[in-house]
Amino acid sequence: MDSNQIVFITGANTGLGFEIVKSLLQSDVAYTILLGGRSIEKANTAAKDAQAQYPESSSTIETIQIDIEDDDSINQAFVKIIDGYKRLDVLINNAGALFDLRADTDGLSMRELWNKTWNLNVTGTHIVTHTLMPLLLASKNPRLLFITSGTSTLTETATSPLPIDKSPPAGWPKSLGMPAYRASKCGMNMLMRQWFRVLKEDGVKVWCVSPGHLATGLGGLGKEMNAKFGAKDPALGGQIIREVVEGKEDENVGKVVRRGGPQPW
Repeated sequence: MDSNQIVFITGANTGLGFEIVKSLLQSDVAYTILLGGRSIEKANTAAKDAQAQYPESSSTIETIQIDIEDDDSINQAFVKIIDGYKRLDVLINNAGALFDLRADTDGLSMRELWNKTWNLNVTGTHIVTHTLMPLLLASKNPRLLFITSGTSTLTETATSPLPIDKSPPAGWPKSLGMPAYRASKCGMNMLMRQWFRVLKEDGVKVWCVSPGHLATGLGGLGKEMNAKFGAKDPALGGQIIREVVEGKEDENVGKVVRRGGPQPW
């Protein structure tokens, strides 16, 4: 039985997921990090890169192929984890995407855009969680994290200074911003609340984590463009999530947490 804390991160070969991996490698806690990616080749490359950056880490990385839109892939990931480790201590549902900003480029109709967004960010995330739940329940201190967004808060849309929360001029047509992504992350918040309710008597600690606007490739804008819009160093997101994994937000289970405290609903 692996004595390390076993952490599985979906979508971990790039962006925020990769920052989570690197942050865990810097911890004094020894982890077995299961780095999940749709492409096992890209996952393997990311794992080698991360280990090379932190060669003195007490943690290790293993790679797992998982496409959260593919049930067979999810089931195969379950088999690999149960055969190799028998349990999961932490599941970080990080895989997700923002398609609104590139719908025209990708040739998506409005229905395709919305269905693809929800299928990935909500449906796929739920199926991963449901499939891997027996592994979490085999842990002595199970933790379940969902990576949400600061744009998912209903309360703050009334006071937000962000351009996407400003009302556009009268007339039609007009830009709608990124409603599919925002709605899906708001839906994820409720998904977290359902898992929090269902797992309360099992002792599973559950959160959504809102890492902030980070300079990753989310939305197809690229790191540099996101940075121009005020996005922060992605490493900050990895640090926040590691803090949740290591117990810094245990008083806020069942909530959306971000740097500085819970995010309003």
